[in-house]
Amino acid sequence: MPAARSNPESRISNPVIVHLGYAVPRAGIPAAASFRHWVAAALRGARRRQAAEVSIRIVGVEEGLALNNQYRGKHYATNVLSFPVELPAGVRSPLIGDLAICAPVVAREAAEQGKPARTHWAHLTIHGTLHLLGYDHVIDAEAEAMEALETRVLAGLGIADPYAPRA
Repeated sequence: MPAARSNPESRISNPVIVHLGYAVPRAGIPAAASFRHWVAAALRGARRRQAAEVSIRIVGVEEGLALNNQYRGKHYATNVLSFPVELPAGVRSPLIGDLAICAPVVAREAAEQGKPARTHWAHLTIHGTLHLLGYDHVIDAEAEAMEALETRVLAGLGIADPYAPRA
């Protein structure tokens, strides 16, 4: 009888679970393991020690526009939308929320910014995850703190500062 293989997830004291759904073809979209890696990096960067669960839906322009219009009152598809979980008082859950990432917008922005699409996917996944944890960029001081954290997390993954001016 072969020796039982250990499940690598069982060795993680604070597991990260990412549910990934696709409303568009998967061509050009990173693998599920990449999204899990990026969410985990954001959680480590924010010093979150508890288990965490995130749902990510990869959407097209039409759905991205509808969501942005409904929840933000903006009539265009944006790159990432974050929906932090809202639990009743006293209820605990590892679920921190949902992300909607618009694949065509990510591809367009990466091309416009002259960066690899994978790098932009990583940035937006980390950015969205930090929003789920309560980080924001409405007030200048909060924006600076959030951008600095994103930059540190991305640097840890070998990705250049997305906010640095382009040459």
